[in-house]
Amino acid sequence: MNDPIMTDMRSEYSKSLIQVGRDNPNVVVLGADTTDSLKTSNFGKEFPNRFFNVGIAEGNLVTISAGLAVSGKIPFASTYAIFLPGRAVDQIRNNIAYPSPLGKKGLNVKLVVSHGGLSVGPDGGSHQQLEDIAIMRVIPNFRVFIPSDTVTVSKLTHLMANEYGPFYMRMTRSKTPLIHSESQDFQIGKAITLRDGSDCTIVACGITVRMALEAAESLQQEGISCRVLDMFSIKPIDNEILEKAARDTGCIVTTEEHNIFGGMGSAVTESVSELYPVPVKRIGSQDMFGESARDNEIPLLFEKHGITSFNIAKQVKEIRSKKL
Repeated sequence: MNDPIMTDMRSEYSKSLIQVGRDNPNVVVLGADTTDSLKTSNFGKEFPNRFFNVGIAEGNLVTISAGLAVSGKIPFASTYAIFLPGRAVDQIRNNIAYPSPLGKKGLNVKLVVSHGGLSVGPDGGSHQQLEDIAIMRVIPNFRVFIPSDTVTVSKLTHLMANEYGPFYMRMTRSKTPLIHSESQDFQIGKAITLRDGSDCTIVACGITVRMALEAAESLQQEGISCRVLDMFSIKPIDNEILEKAARDTGCIVTTEEHNIFGGMGSAVTESVSELYPVPVKRIGSQDMFGESARDNEIPLLFEKHGITSFNIAKQVKEIRSKKL
């Protein structure tokens, strides 16, 4: 594959927030003392009366967002991934997801986090959030996204601003390769087929999408044809495309920057087990915490957890022998 163009999700999120803020005066932005890091402070420079930094108080961040939503605003509340589900799940569940005014499902709050997964190397294992998708996807009324690049971040930010209800979107700290073109359409609950194939399907999300494409290309050199899906919408998940992939290719490998328990791989397995059971291999953190890694050591951290294009290709070869 050609060398990718690397871009920053937080910068794109900042630009997209300003765009939706210009389009809709009800959009407000909240942060919890990480507004410079997430670059949401740029929204505050343009719209100072619609920007709230509540300090290191994530429970308050969620509850204030809920109050603003009840008042007719569209809050985007952001901080690091480890600090929202990790510290404020009670407020998220009971103050955002549970209230359902006028027959609607939950309140109109958008939780957008950065610094998800192992790629937060220098922050260490205590800050490498590997459990958030498991937490958020079991909370009723929430929809859960993991974008693979900055195009996805931009499109999903606009989508969330225009779609009622609670959302959770997790971005990465590090720069990511461009995967999609600006013309790509994004729909809630619809995966994107990046590459067709007949021997196995690789389902990826976030920064592992590029790894999946690299693995598929290397396998093609060995005569193995892989379908690659960008499963950016974890909840709702695209049951239709997964059933078709299971029927067409007979086996599935999932890869994600998350614990294999409760993450995207679990969601895929749940789906295909009910619709068209085939062998599934989940790649991700194997029920382990992360650990400190300097920026140049992050690839070694991924390698330790098996989240590499090499391991994806290896697992594809192995699971093909288990086809029914």
